[in-house]
Amino acid sequence: MRKGQTRHPQRDEPATPVKNYITPGGLLRLKEEYRFLVTRDRPAVVEVVAWAASNGDRSENADYQYGKRRLRQIDGRIRFLTKRIEAAEVVDPEAARAGQAATRAYFGATVRYVNAAGAERVVSIVGTDEVDLKRNHISWVSPLGRALTRSAEGDSVVLEAPGGTESLTVLEVRYERISVEPFREPPGSTASSGELTRSTD
Repeated sequence: MRKGQTRHPQRDEPATPVKNYITPGGLLRLKEEYRFLVTRDRPAVVEVVAWAASNGDRSENADYQYGKRRLRQIDGRIRFLTKRIEAAEVVDPEAARAGQAATRAYFGATVRYVNAAGAERVVSIVGTDEVDLKRNHISWVSPLGRALTRSAEGDSVVLEAPGGTESLTVLEVRYERISVEPFREPPGSTASSGELTRSTD
């Protein structure tokens, strides 16, 4: 292994992303959630609210109050997803790369590294909407993501995290498909449960 350079993250690097970089799988998941909320979940809650409103006094109507609160939550999430999808800049980890872009860690890279204690770990650098620690998917703007960015095999990088400073050695940088957890309808949602909370007369 060649003697690599030690890279320190720049102090002026942004803590929050300027652009919404995302993998194709991550964008698909956002679109699937948006579609579910707009075409299934929101209409189901609207139906519950309309039924509850027809029952008289809304101030003491739990179904109506809960339904209106749930609608505000859904509408807020729809607005958030709309902005994220519109701002998305898709980067495909499987796309062909040349020169340094093929050997150095950038967005979409899967990096294998070892710490000073000899513990190896493999992480994939993804967008802020795709972070999944169970799958070792880390954000490109996280402390670890920033430390690994632009590193190559053999480089030593310095991870400056809230828990302290740590030296890492990069063992491998590769670009491959990153499997993103698909969107699943949340259990107990009005649309997925297939039943409304209203009672029958």
